[in-house]
Amino acid sequence: MSEHDDTAPSGTPPEQPWRNFYGRRHGKTLNKAQKDYLREDLDRLSPGPVGWDVNPERAPLDMAARFLGKPVWLEVGFGGGEHLAHMAKTYPGVEIIGCEPFINGVAMLLGKLRREGITNVAVHPGDARDLMDVLPEGSIEKAFLLYPDPWPKSKHHRRRFVTDEHLEPLHRALKPGAEFRVATDIPDYVRQTVEEVPKAGFEPLFEVPAAFDFDDPQPVSGDWDTPWEDWLSTRYEQKALREGRKPHYLTYRRI
Repeated sequence: MSEHDDTAPSGTPPEQPWRNFYGRRHGKTLNKAQKDYLREDLDRLSPGPVGWDVNPERAPLDMAARFLGKPVWLEVGFGGGEHLAHMAKTYPGVEIIGCEPFINGVAMLLGKLRREGITNVAVHPGDARDLMDVLPEGSIEKAFLLYPDPWPKSKHHRRRFVTDEHLEPLHRALKPGAEFRVATDIPDYVRQTVEEVPKAGFEPLFEVPAAFDFDDPQPVSGDWDTPWEDWLSTRYEQKALREGRKPHYLTYRRI
């Protein structure tokens, strides 16, 4: 029985979809402090019952109970958590859910939250698609996709976040008018973002430069040169700049 089978008896839980995961879940060995963060803090910082093992019915999260009516933002793939921690400190009245399947990055974020006393962050240490399954419609007020895995080979472009599989549930979870920010240093990721994100119901808040060649994407100056006023340049971005790669900052509004 498929998760979309309309003939399923009432009350029957949906079947878990097969989702191929690409990338690393573990990197170098965690140190003792990082293991302690994961053991002591991760369950407490959960946004709610996300996993299929604890929520097979895919019941929507109770956002009001978990976040006490505060605005909720979402960061997909937070890496080491630099930007997420920065935004949480900058906007203490907002709750931010971070998704990251790479456990070393999760441990790094948990360490930052402890050291800096940040309390307005929830963490899902897994696939963002599983979280978006259970986010209530229109429950997220802002979303971030910052330097996602570029998957540079053409045959792997379907693995990028800017595809229907990810954009459609993100659109559903975002409130009308919500902002969706994308940052990348890969011209072809810019190309795919510009082509695919508007199809999913997002309005660009920037102009694509006339000189940008969709058939042979190369860095071109334009609206997307300027970072957001509250932007924190991460270690990844600084590395990209040192290596001569140009950051692009793309802002969309959920229609």
